[in-house]
Amino acid sequence: MRKGKILLGVCGGIAAYKAAELIEGLKRKNEIKVVMTNNSTRFITPLTLQTLSGNPVYSEMFTLPKEWEIAHISLAKWADLLLVVPATANIIGKAASGIADDLLSTVIMASTSPVLFAPAMNKNMWKNHILQENIKRLKKIGYHFIEPTRGILANGQVGIGHLAPVETIIKEVKKRLNET
Repeated sequence: MRKGKILLGVCGGIAAYKAAELIEGLKRKNEIKVVMTNNSTRFITPLTLQTLSGNPVYSEMFTLPKEWEIAHISLAKWADLLLVVPATANIIGKAASGIADDLLSTVIMASTSPVLFAPAMNKNMWKNHILQENIKRLKKIGYHFIEPTRGILANGQVGIGHLAPVETIIKEVKKRLNET
């Protein structure tokens, strides 16, 4: 695998804690920067992801930069791959609808690199027809997805919506980086 620059987008869901494990598995051969949604910071702290990645964590759209750069443009330009884990129904819907109202959604809109979503959510949300149509729409225009698996979900139910195993995500990242 060639060394790549991965921008990890972390959304607000219980599977956000897996971002730490992903960084650990990917950082040996890649540089990683992290963009967190505000909701994701309720599940895992920016300090944890900054410590593991060795880079600042970005979450605010309108903070003044230390250098003259526009965050969402410079982050999108920097990345060889944009990986969104866990991808919530919210971020998938925003991307499919062209909504750019926070840092992560604007980075997705500005990115010319491959975008890889790894969804995780309740089984009923996963089966929702609107979400499935949004995924079809994004796939049709070149976005990539790692399907969730069947497992025990946060509410104790069993069903499809469990984040794919970290090893599966890492394998797909390697594949996508080798294609770029």
